[in-house]
Amino acid sequence: MTLFRPTAEQIAALTHDDRPVCAFLYDLDALVRQVRSLVSALPPGADFFYAVKANNDPRVLRALAPHVGGFEVASAGEVRRVRAALGTSARIIMGGPARTESDVTTLLAHGVERLHLESIQAMRIANAVADATGAVLPVLLRVNLAGPVPGATLTMGGAATQFGIEEAAIPDAITVLRDCRALRFEGFHFHTVSNNRDAAGHAALCAAELALARRWAEEHGFDLKLVNLGGGWGVDYADPDWRFDAAGFARLLAPHLDGRTRVQFECGRIVAAYHGAYVCEIVDLKHAHGRAFALLRGGTHHFRLPSSWAHDHPFTIQPHEAWNHDWPRPEITNAPLTLAGELCTPKDILARDVTVPRARIGDRVVFLMAGAYGWDISHHDFLCHAHPERLFLTDGAIVPERAA
Repeated sequence: MTLFRPTAEQIAALTHDDRPVCAFLYDLDALVRQVRSLVSALPPGADFFYAVKANNDPRVLRALAPHVGGFEVASAGEVRRVRAALGTSARIIMGGPARTESDVTTLLAHGVERLHLESIQAMRIANAVADATGAVLPVLLRVNLAGPVPGATLTMGGAATQFGIEEAAIPDAITVLRDCRALRFEGFHFHTVSNNRDAAGHAALCAAELALARRWAEEHGFDLKLVNLGGGWGVDYADPDWRFDAAGFARLLAPHLDGRTRVQFECGRIVAAYHGAYVCEIVDLKHAHGRAFALLRGGTHHFRLPSSWAHDHPFTIQPHEAWNHDWPRPEITNAPLTLAGELCTPKDILARDVTVPRARIGDRVVFLMAGAYGWDISHHDFLCHAHPERLFLTDGAIVPERAA
């Protein structure tokens, strides 16, 4: 698995005479190689869906479509995004909390094949809307395990969170579901953790979830057609060269698949993270109370991930030799440097006190691993700053904008 590091030539191509550099670059060829390696690792009887929330650009969706089983969405807007990019043939499954009648109407209209229910209220809404249209909607019940569940950056289950139906209430939910004539119960959904870097531990968690689903199916007398085990295959932002052992994970999980119950995964971060970079020009350097700051054309309004996860995002500094002013060029050498954006808030930080060999005004900071949960989770219009360029590469060349 590769890591996209833009070349000096690619970064130079971003230079404009009238404004500092600020751009996302994505390598679609490397993205395809990544997803093919992940899908090929899975055992028979498992489907790999892409979690659209990680990066929903149409060019990303089109690049992935031939290589994944389908697309997992969490909103009506994402349903429409996938359909607009890929047409009616793409398989779509839908999850997420706070479902509304409008959501269910949209998924039925656009041929979404399955809904993951997170509450009794969502179940009743889905049943009412489907019944009114004469449809029968396949559903899974999302389970919030009793826990605790160790080993991941984010935990959606095994704790008091807003996600899923708590494990102890699943029997009651099954009872209610039996009376929902417009819903077809097919199994369970477990998206318990996100960004688990322990492949063996994650395989053990998934095996335990499968065993629990089978026990419920036996106790309540229904055919368990499907278990969705969510995503959670981790990346390590502190070590860009580290990789989740997808092959080892699949090998450990394979003995727990019985050939009768189909298994699905819905992964986003591990697919898209490695193949995007966020490039920002340093527009100012300053010292304040003993610390050095580089101020960037850009920031967390474009790339919120470092702030939301409270980490120092990996970066390199690409020198840019041109200096067109008649005053000395400020620089900082061999010193800790904090990378701050252009927003009027002290929280606009992308990396803090990281020692750099050299940084000058006009040099370009290249944030690696920016392909997932970067632009897509950011507050783009806070302070109404200009948006970055967003450029996609294939065969080393930029995909024309008309392909968006």
